[in-house]
Amino acid sequence: MAFSSGYFSTRRSLLLLFSCSALILISAVRSGVSDILFLRSTPITKILRDVKIYGRPQVCRNCDKEQGVDITATYTAPNGDVRIFTINSRKLSSSWVWVNPADLKYVLPQFIPQEKASSQLHENGAQYSGLSGSQDIARSSSHQNYEINRHDPVKLKRQYLRQIRRKQRAAELVNMSKETERRMRKEAIERTMQFVNTVKDRYSIWRREYHNPHSDSTLKLMKDQIIMAKVYASIAHSKKEFDLYYSLIKCVKQSQDAIGDANSDNDLHESALEQAKAMGSALSTAKDVLHDDELTARKLRVMLQSTEENINTVKKQNTFLVQHAAKTVPKPLHCLPLQLTTDYFLHNYSNKVVAHQAKLEDPSLYHYAIFSDNVIATSVVVNSTVRHAKEPEKHVFHIVTDKLNFPAMTMWFIIHPPRPATIHVENIDEFKWLNSSYCSVLRQLESARIKEYYFKANHPSSLSVGNENLKYRNPKYLSMLNHLRFYMPEVYPKLDKILFLDDDIVIQKDLTPLWSVDLKGMVNGAVETCKESFHRYDTYLNFSNSKISENFDPRACGWAFGMNIFDLREWKKRNITGIYHYWQDLNEDRKLWKLGTLPPGLITFYNLTYPLHRSWHVLGLGYDPALDLTEIENAAVIHYNGNYKPWLDLAIARYKTYWSKYLNFDNPYIQLCYMNK
Repeated sequence: MAFSSGYFSTRRSLLLLFSCSALILISAVRSGVSDILFLRSTPITKILRDVKIYGRPQVCRNCDKEQGVDITATYTAPNGDVRIFTINSRKLSSSWVWVNPADLKYVLPQFIPQEKASSQLHENGAQYSGLSGSQDIARSSSHQNYEINRHDPVKLKRQYLRQIRRKQRAAELVNMSKETERRMRKEAIERTMQFVNTVKDRYSIWRREYHNPHSDSTLKLMKDQIIMAKVYASIAHSKKEFDLYYSLIKCVKQSQDAIGDANSDNDLHESALEQAKAMGSALSTAKDVLHDDELTARKLRVMLQSTEENINTVKKQNTFLVQHAAKTVPKPLHCLPLQLTTDYFLHNYSNKVVAHQAKLEDPSLYHYAIFSDNVIATSVVVNSTVRHAKEPEKHVFHIVTDKLNFPAMTMWFIIHPPRPATIHVENIDEFKWLNSSYCSVLRQLESARIKEYYFKANHPSSLSVGNENLKYRNPKYLSMLNHLRFYMPEVYPKLDKILFLDDDIVIQKDLTPLWSVDLKGMVNGAVETCKESFHRYDTYLNFSNSKISENFDPRACGWAFGMNIFDLREWKKRNITGIYHYWQDLNEDRKLWKLGTLPPGLITFYNLTYPLHRSWHVLGLGYDPALDLTEIENAAVIHYNGNYKPWLDLAIARYKTYWSKYLNFDNPYIQLCYMNK
């Protein structure tokens, strides 16, 4: 074949000589010196991969495809030398396709006249970079463009079949019946409804509106920088590098000002990022000058120890303040008993005879025991119970309080009786059998060591020396109103069953089914509180003491006081009060458990407690702000155990309405005390 020199100025030809004597012509569009140099310095595999092919290599029928075909490529270098490269067909990329030579119809290069160049380019979709308008046509004609078939029969057949399928699908859609269309639409809607996208609307994580507003990565970075800056500043000061020291201290102050009270990156000052960069530069300089691994580690350990001590101090102060706020009587709670007590003696209610005396000892009725010195809390317990009772006339409430609050408690229920239920208020100081010779707690309260523990600020367990169990030093844990629950048969000798209620609960359902629960010979019916490793016996008792470890299982499940159904007949048979006295005497030095009523309760009723369903009693409203509201609303009893009682300003707001809706704010006493606080 003969080609003009103009053709070789813009195109080079490669003659591939197959070892099977097959010959093929390959044209590659290359121009400029840089391209020629690239070919000279590039391996033949790269050359063949980058070449733009207008044909396919042909293979003879007798060639071994597994061993491949040796291909010899020749081309003319810029200096006129003929270069030859040999490559095996196995090294060719997947874009090279082996076809039967009979299927290929090569079109010999033919000159394209200028007047037909534009239409030829348009019809065949040929694209030549940099060609446009009349200049494009003239340039393309001067370089003698050729029409070359770029499609093999396999591709043409696939395109043809795709066109046939598209036409068939279009015909089906046009001729589709309305019923079929409705059915397809319905199926599409169902598929859409079943689609679950866990990250809805997150089409791009880079979009600004999808940035996490609570991200604190920059804030953490700046705080870490401040720590390292303080370390290097300390080292710089010790090494008399005062310029670097003052520079670091200045950066620390600026970073602290930029952080301020921020809790996330969005709260940072607008200059925070620039300050972080400046601090990074200062730290880099300090590291180059001062960095010493051993010295830096020692400084960090000192800072860590100091920080831990500060945290412990703050925790102790927080514990003290929370306990103080929780145990301090708010003004309304102090005002209400004073007003009620004044009216009690003013109107001479002290001589009022108790009505319905027979009901108080009738075992066929539903009896409740409430031991409290809080008038307003007790009224909520009684009101919520009566409101949900199906037969309120059969419910009897036994309230026991102390001498100080007895007039106020009595006066409240005289002027606000929970009709048709029966209520009886008693004074614990009138229980003559409850004395120090019989009751372990009263005997311990007379001990000088106990008095010093509770009432002396310079005791070794005081706040100043870091007692972690400050809350147990509250004298209420030795109050007989708390421990009276262990003397039920003595207080109510003629009853068979009684339901014990704390004063920090709210009743939301009828509780009478509890009297029908078969306790299986147990004494106490209660809701268990253990979850995985929490609230088990080893949480409350000292199992390092042999008396505890030999008698109890540390993995035994704990349960809750606050709503307990007691079988008083079984109580008497098993001498529960005697068991309580035995263990309470052993714990006079507080070595078996910390103070309170739950640990001795767990011991006293060990293997004698029947587990009730959890829905009867939901706890945690006095300390856990993350409880499930559905679980709370479905519970029969909700319990505000913890420091955040519902009658305090500390109360968790989302739980407070469950309690306050049983309080009548139109009551003149409540208005007088609560509105003037």
